[in-house]
Amino acid sequence: MRDITIICSMLKLVIFDMDGTILDTLQDMTDSCNYILGKYGFPLHTISEYKFFVGNGIPKLIERALPSETDAGTREKVLKDFLEYYSLHCADKTAPYAGIVDCIKQLKAAGIKIAVNTNKVESAAVELCKDYFPGLFDIISGSRPGVPPKPDPTGLYEILEKAGLSLEEARTKDGAVFVGDSDVDVRTGLNAGLNVIGVDWGFRGRDFLLKNDCPFVVDNASELAAAVLNGKF
Repeated sequence: MRDITIICSMLKLVIFDMDGTILDTLQDMTDSCNYILGKYGFPLHTISEYKFFVGNGIPKLIERALPSETDAGTREKVLKDFLEYYSLHCADKTAPYAGIVDCIKQLKAAGIKIAVNTNKVESAAVELCKDYFPGLFDIISGSRPGVPPKPDPTGLYEILEKAGLSLEEARTKDGAVFVGDSDVDVRTGLNAGLNVIGVDWGFRGRDFLLKNDCPFVVDNASELAAAVLNGKF
């Protein structure tokens, strides 16, 4: 135990994606989007389809869910209605993935700073962290005006600055690691030049991640904690 503490104290920052990585939000997003689509008379989609609609932010989710011929004005109305409805129903069925709370507590207890970088609206991300991970996240970066969505690495750069890490330091094995469940997350981390860990339990899965250049994938939260604490990723 003593040796593990020495090793893990070397890593300074772990940055998590939110949807599909720490929180299973897919059912609430599916239900909310289908409710709004139904309101406008558009075809509904299965939860399996939504797994590939999400990941690039809410505007892109709405664009993918709507028929391709939908005009811009209607897309904007659907987007506005979705944001209003989802803000009231974003936690109906959402829950942390098995073991992830204990995993984050382990990392934080080891002296590692913990952050979130998500394409979810930042105010919603803050509230979800308060509800499900009270006191565990040091920095939260989400969607807001002026910040391009992932896979643009701007959000990661902001987190590094707030954590007091230079980009050069963050890119070392002892600096920072980005943890996510999708090809968007993998590309975001690689675009920033950071270490990347993929998680098998999210919206895409191990095989998809490996096919999309993810350098390392874990199967569960215990394996994630062990990989970070032992620097094996």
